[in-house]
Amino acid sequence: MNYSTEEQIKRRRTFAIISHPDAGKTTMTEKLLLYGGAIHMAGSVKARKAARHATSDWMEIEKQRGISVTSSVMQFEYDGYCINILDTPGHQDFSEDTYRTLCAADAAVMLLDGAKGVEAQTIKLFHVCRKRGIPIFTFINKMDRAAKNPFDLIDELEKVLGIRSTPVNWPIGTDGDFEGVYERATGEVLLFDPSNQDHGASMVKASTSGIDDPELKDHMSPGHYETLRNDIELLDMAGDEYDIEKVLAGQLTPVFFGSAITNFGVEPFLKHFLEAAPMPQPHHASDDIGIVEPTDEMFSGFVFKIQANMDPNHRDRMAFLRICSGKYEKNMNVNHLRLGKKITLSQPQQFMAQDRNIVEDAFAGDIIGVFDPGHFRIGDTLISTNRKFEFDPIPVFPPENFAKVQPKDSMKRKQFLKGIEQLSQEGAVQLYKQPDIGTETYIMGVVGVLQFDVLEYRLKGEYGVDIIRTPLNYRLARWVKSDVGGGFGAQGGPDYHDMTLTSTSMLVLDRDDEPVVLFESEWAVDWAVDHNEALKLRFEDIHTK
Repeated sequence: MNYSTEEQIKRRRTFAIISHPDAGKTTMTEKLLLYGGAIHMAGSVKARKAARHATSDWMEIEKQRGISVTSSVMQFEYDGYCINILDTPGHQDFSEDTYRTLCAADAAVMLLDGAKGVEAQTIKLFHVCRKRGIPIFTFINKMDRAAKNPFDLIDELEKVLGIRSTPVNWPIGTDGDFEGVYERATGEVLLFDPSNQDHGASMVKASTSGIDDPELKDHMSPGHYETLRNDIELLDMAGDEYDIEKVLAGQLTPVFFGSAITNFGVEPFLKHFLEAAPMPQPHHASDDIGIVEPTDEMFSGFVFKIQANMDPNHRDRMAFLRICSGKYEKNMNVNHLRLGKKITLSQPQQFMAQDRNIVEDAFAGDIIGVFDPGHFRIGDTLISTNRKFEFDPIPVFPPENFAKVQPKDSMKRKQFLKGIEQLSQEGAVQLYKQPDIGTETYIMGVVGVLQFDVLEYRLKGEYGVDIIRTPLNYRLARWVKSDVGGGFGAQGGPDYHDMTLTSTSMLVLDRDDEPVVLFESEWAVDWAVDHNEALKLRFEDIHTK
């Protein structure tokens, strides 16, 4: 079917899936792909009997550990919509990758485990979405197992996350005796068939009938039938009404109950989500116009992720670009704002995790991967016209764990340097070096300890380098600025070597040669401010470049 550029943009839906680890996020992604016809058999993440691994867990370490450690990007068509899913790591050690990914999404699907409700990492990620003002759709998963009372789960959303909710469907049986869901808008009941034993790899066919259907009592236990009628009556009287404007403003979350691993409730959720979710949204720009509309004629976008070695055979590096406006066309020339020069976007690709297709054209809302010979950094803005602006910067979060790293074999120093440089450009780790000591020793900073394991694994697997890792006692990294004479590095400004620091603090430089101080405690930060009054120091924990 031939669509105009505006129609192509309007049919796009770009969203991220967020949750606490093990709530079923990657499984949910697989099932959405299954319904979209993008894959023919879903791979369960943990199920021992599953014959294949999840599509979005493409790194070898992800397949081994059963967790996602990088964000995956997948595009597929369903029911006239073009869908871009961003599957993010749920583990808190990789929350920075998740944050960057949320900058590229227009909506979020929040997955909760029916037995556990709102968990710690869900709270963090929810607040990131809230800050960005994007709509949030809630899917309460694992209803085929024993779960909390659905009213308690709804109450938790309001009390813990502070968001009103409106259930779109309602579960029948939550004590491990799940029998289906009641669709509130249509009055239909979708019945769950537990006899399917293929980990939900094939599509579930649901039986439907209205709540007043006399035969309905025959399909469910008498206790469930009475409970359902009472629950629906209470919801209709006391629950929040569905209001699409509040949903799009991020003030109300529609709630769906189901089971991703058995496929139950996934397709009704997908249909409802696509109708309600927003098309690509405007982005804030730094110039006088101040806004970039998705339907603007000029092509524009920003880099939100860099991934090295997606194809180990080619040792390549891809920059993931969120298109914010206009249309991408093959071999397009764009202005790279940070470098101040024109570059050609050659061979852009779209993804199914690490499987790729060459793209002839792409539109606002799409995510494309561009071959990166070293031009790109996270946050870079690319524009096809001479309008000069940048999209909002993507912040860098302070690491909380630090280690000295060096290659075991000094003959492999070149591969070691290439590896740590590329992995730091991906944002997988933050790389520091001590000034005036030469380049022999590097200090790595990560948000979570598990990132060190991934660093070690990838350096060995992708670059053939074993490393020696020496943990350091620092707990805080702070970018340091001076309010004297234009600041550090400015002509006539102070020298960062003049700072007085405690013996347990360390001055290092980040990859832009900006000074960063590593501290063991907040007390040491306060001490540095008090003992450097002449330098008028400011310490930043979240840094934008």
